[in-house]
Amino acid sequence: MRSYSPVRWLGLVIALLLASCGAAAPAASVAEQVTIRMWSHQNSAFNKVNQELIDQFMKENPNIIVKYETFPYDQFIQTLQTSMPAGTEADVIEMFGSWVCNYATGGRLQETPAEVMSYAKAQEIFYKAPLDGYYCDGKLYGMPNEYNLEYSGALVNPALYEAAGIAFPPEYKDFNGLIADAKKMSAFSGETMTTAGFHYTGGDALGFIMLGGILEQGGNYFADDGKHFNFESEEALNVVRTLTRYAQDDKVIDATLFSGDNGLPGAFFKGQVGIAYIGPWAAGVGKVDFPDVKFEYVALPPMFGSEYKFAADAGWGKVVSTNTKHSKEAWMLQNYLTVNRANALKFNQISGTVPALKELVDNPAEILAVAPYMQPILKLLPHGQYLGNVTDRDQLFYEIIAKNLTDAINGSVTPEQAAANMNAEANAMVDSKASK
Repeated sequence: MRSYSPVRWLGLVIALLLASCGAAAPAASVAEQVTIRMWSHQNSAFNKVNQELIDQFMKENPNIIVKYETFPYDQFIQTLQTSMPAGTEADVIEMFGSWVCNYATGGRLQETPAEVMSYAKAQEIFYKAPLDGYYCDGKLYGMPNEYNLEYSGALVNPALYEAAGIAFPPEYKDFNGLIADAKKMSAFSGETMTTAGFHYTGGDALGFIMLGGILEQGGNYFADDGKHFNFESEEALNVVRTLTRYAQDDKVIDATLFSGDNGLPGAFFKGQVGIAYIGPWAAGVGKVDFPDVKFEYVALPPMFGSEYKFAADAGWGKVVSTNTKHSKEAWMLQNYLTVNRANALKFNQISGTVPALKELVDNPAEILAVAPYMQPILKLLPHGQYLGNVTDRDQLFYEIIAKNLTDAINGSVTPEQAAANMNAEANAMVDSKASK
């Protein structure tokens, strides 16, 4: 048997080790492939831009596969409610900001890691109203894409202004001028209203007018404990009385006739409404679905006082499930979709939503290039605040505020009785939810 010296043995071992390392190097350089899921509701514009950005993300991160699933809106809500307790939900979820704290306090969402984003940093980047829907009990849970604005903007119909001999486009200094014009545009066939001069009785509009009107007068719609409501304050009563007067005395709207299938935005685009109090999303609908209808979108003055003060929903954004097994990759995607300037811009441009990212409004040329109708309302964004924990937003807005305001507007009850009913029902809602 041939013998080897220690030096030669050492050389052979080193050579074998080097060869071994060299052979293994290619395998070590390939990152482990990870699959994550993202869920959202079905909305053609949202789904289109999300898929485009996800495809771009996967191209830039070839080791991450993202499966994007969408659901009809009602099914989406039900799926969240059943899957999250079972731990079967997606890693990343497109969630409406006003829902976030309910899921976060239930332990269903993962707190944003400090290395991804701190609340202090997020305050520099995002507007406060949309951001604070994602900030719960001192912790940040995800980030917004959208500033959900339903306050002090309106569609206006040039044909009806011209027919009434009113200058167009309008530049209102206060609501006295607006109501004066609306009265000129209202039309009747006998006792039946055929054209509403000023339509403000949609479910979202009434909710935000109620809350914003209280804030504009320096009041607070929350009671002292910050959980219950105070809808019997002088500020609240003033809102109810004013909205009732517009319908009963000024006759600018018939809330019964102009509701349901004949509500907004449809009635406006049929030429039956002069001024329609509605969010800027409706202008986007008009551009796509009613391309032959001429209209403008304008900012309205505060309904009460001289300063803009309003409450806003947090809007759509992205959150991460506490059950994700791939936290790093999930937050990479979440951050990519919300914080990256180019991607946030693309989302707002394609979806037609108002930006939550301050930078896109500070330099608005790109967003206005595709959504010029947003220009009048961008000045409002710094004046909004998150509406807060209202227990059940949809129940409060549609079943309590809108219902009772409509009763007063139609003359079924007095403004005082409507305010008392609203107050009692809102606080009963708070107590019933707290007991569960």
